[in-house]
Amino acid sequence: MLLALDKNVSKSDVILIEEPENHLSFSLMNVLIKKMADKCRDKQIIITTHSTFVLNKLGLDNLILWGDDKKTMSLKDLSPSTQEYFKKLAGYDTLRLVLSKKSILVEGPSDELIVQKAYKIAKGTLPIENGIDIISVKGLSFKRFLEIAKLLKKNVSVVTDNDSNYKVKVEAKYAEYVGVPNIRICYSREDSLNTLEPNILAFNGLPALNKIFGTDIKYSQEMVDYMKENKTECALQILNTPETFVAPDYVNQSFQ
Repeated sequence: MLLALDKNVSKSDVILIEEPENHLSFSLMNVLIKKMADKCRDKQIIITTHSTFVLNKLGLDNLILWGDDKKTMSLKDLSPSTQEYFKKLAGYDTLRLVLSKKSILVEGPSDELIVQKAYKIAKGTLPIENGIDIISVKGLSFKRFLEIAKLLKKNVSVVTDNDSNYKVKVEAKYAEYVGVPNIRICYSREDSLNTLEPNILAFNGLPALNKIFGTDIKYSQEMVDYMKENKTECALQILNTPETFVAPDYVNQSFQ
């Protein structure tokens, strides 16, 4: 590819590149993208890609989307800080959000598994089978993704902890997205149920969880500690259990 650019870039005004992510080395891919950008700095360059890495590195503000109605959309109105954020942290799955029918953003793999279990109980299928993508992101990144969702009018739910103060840590934090019809923030309004684990205990009880996990834990706080220490393993057991499981209300709200 670089040889072709070296040979032709000086006499071309428009450069078309198809799927530069077809490269076996992640580190060399980074080098390739930088060299492409440098060599074509004064040219119109059009790249087709399925790679979030490529998209983020070249800039979300440069993304052009064609809809079913033949109209185009772009993310050029993203704040400069969000554009830079995704350029520097290129591992984030921005394309999954952009291309999905609906996305549910969660804080980690255990939350992702519990949302899948709740959806399976309610709908009889997994979310992805109905075009709903569950994306695990760090909590500090939620607002970055929501900025994209607001611009593109993408249906997005956020499943988040209340961190023992839902008025400040959730409602005040996401105040700018209240009333946005395509965005829903889902959380517990009980400050004592500050994370996923105490919510699971509150909705299921100690005997039911002992049955699911094959444990003999006597005290509620001990069960919460056990789930926190074994987050992914416990979530997997819940996902696969044939026993009755009740998902917390705020988890169910993410797909209703």
